[in-house]
Amino acid sequence: MSTARRRRTHSRQPPRAPAFDPHVDPNLYDAREHAAPSLALLALEWRAPLEYGAALASLPLLSRAARGDGHAVLVYPGLTAGDVTTLPLRAYLRSRSYAVHGWSQGLNLGPRPGVLERSEQQLRDIAATSGGKVSLIGWSLGGIYAREVAKALPHLVRGVITLGTPFTGHPRATNAWRLYELAAGHKIETHPRRGRLHEAPPVPTTSVYSRSDGVVAWQCSVQDARCSAHGEVENIEVVASHFGLGMNPAALYAIADRLAQPEGAWTPFHRHGWRSVVFPAPVG
Repeated sequence: MSTARRRRTHSRQPPRAPAFDPHVDPNLYDAREHAAPSLALLALEWRAPLEYGAALASLPLLSRAARGDGHAVLVYPGLTAGDVTTLPLRAYLRSRSYAVHGWSQGLNLGPRPGVLERSEQQLRDIAATSGGKVSLIGWSLGGIYAREVAKALPHLVRGVITLGTPFTGHPRATNAWRLYELAAGHKIETHPRRGRLHEAPPVPTTSVYSRSDGVVAWQCSVQDARCSAHGEVENIEVVASHFGLGMNPAALYAIADRLAQPEGAWTPFHRHGWRSVVFPAPVG
């Protein structure tokens, strides 16, 4: 066979799938390459306003969710979003008797220098003012902050809840990685804490995710119990869009249920009775 013919034959071979690289995807328990959500799922993100409408219509039922003990809750927004986007979630949590705080750093443009340090100082200030531990809630990229701050200051954190947060899997298994690089000013694979993101904080941690998420591959939001040193981790699936997770009725109910647990008495989310219809069986 001539050299030119060999070259033509070689060029027709299908490209190889990218090999697992522990420096890019350090989660050794899941080395599979998960693709970003399809364009069809991305197109369905228009559902978010409908989910807000559904939350308003569900207020009589949501008002029957568990009430809290008044402890402080800090909410982090998603990529290129600010505290305005978490207003519905924070308003609902206030109605459940929590002392709720926004992150107060403007738009979330990624973990630029000083962002996590300011987040840690804010947590110290809130804990000192409230006189107790603080629950952290993070939406999408905001969930990364919640988890990392909890790892740095676990003695000040009561628990962590994330909404559609990609803390495991390949960093490009989302439809937002280009936006992330534009906003943050660095390659998504090169963040200095990338190697620890899959590790759960040493506090009760809940990941709320959706298989119909059009932005983040849902597998990247499923916490593996083997990545937790204490075992108090869980995954709660809801039917929601990525942009609607913070105002989806099922997600709001699950958040209220998790926050209302007595401190030091964590138990997994149960799906008995009507919950088995609203909340699918857990994965992972």
